Amino acid sequence: METRLELDVLIYPDEVRVATPEDLREWELETASQVSIPTVRLFVALYPYNPAAMSPNYETAAEELPFVPGQIIKVFGDKDSDGFYHGESGGLSGYVPSNMVAEIPVDDEYLKHLLMQQGFLPVDNTDMSLTPDLSDVTSIPDELVVRRMVALFDYDPWESSPNMDSEVELGFRSGDIIYVLGDMDQDGFYYGDLHGRRGLVPSNFLQPLPWD
Repeated sequence: METRLELDVLIYPDEVRVATPEDLREWELETASQVSIPTVRLFVALYPYNPAAMSPNYETAAEELPFVPGQIIKVFGDKDSDGFYHGESGGLSGYVPSNMVAEIPVDDEYLKHLLMQQGFLPVDNTDMSLTPDLSDVTSIPDELVVRRMVALFDYDPWESSPNMDSEVELGFRSGDIIYVLGDMDQDGFYYGDLHGRRGLVPSNFLQPLPWD
C-alpha cells in the first residue's frame, strides 16, 4: 500500500524548496491583503419603507429591504445608478433606497459594533411631517436660511461640550428634529431650535433632512 506525502514547495529562479509554516503564514497574509473588502457604513432609517407597497420597481420589490424609522442598517459599498444601496438589518438583506436613510458618521469599529447590536436609534420625537416650530418668528430675519436636521446621537452640553460657556448650547437626544438657523460658525456649531428651545448645536451630531 502506497503512502502519499503532500508538501507545499516554493519555486524560485535558482532553487526549489519545501515551504515552512512561516512561509505559508506570510503567503496567507499577502493573499488576504489583496482581497477587495467592500466599504461598510451604518445608516439610520428616516421613514418607514414597505417595498411591496412603496417600491418604484414592482418587479424587483422582493429584493428590497423593509424597515421602520430608527432602524440601523449596515450598508455595503456605494449606491447604484438607481439610487439604491445594498444593505442588511435584522437578519435580512436587500436593496435600500438612499432617499429614505441617512448615514451615521461613525469610524470607530467598536462603536459600529455596539450600534449594530442596539439595532435602533430612538425616534420618539421624530415626526417627518412636522413643520418648523418657530413660534418666535419675529426674531428670525427673512433672509435667514432654515434647515431641518436629525440628531444622530444624544448630546448633553454639560458633559460633552468643548466650550466653557456650555449654557448657551442646546441639549438633545438622538432622533430629535432640530431646525438650524443660518450657517455653521467657525467652531463647527449651528444655531438651532428644538420645540421652542434655542442654542448652539454641534454640526457633527446632525444629519440634514429633506423638506416634505
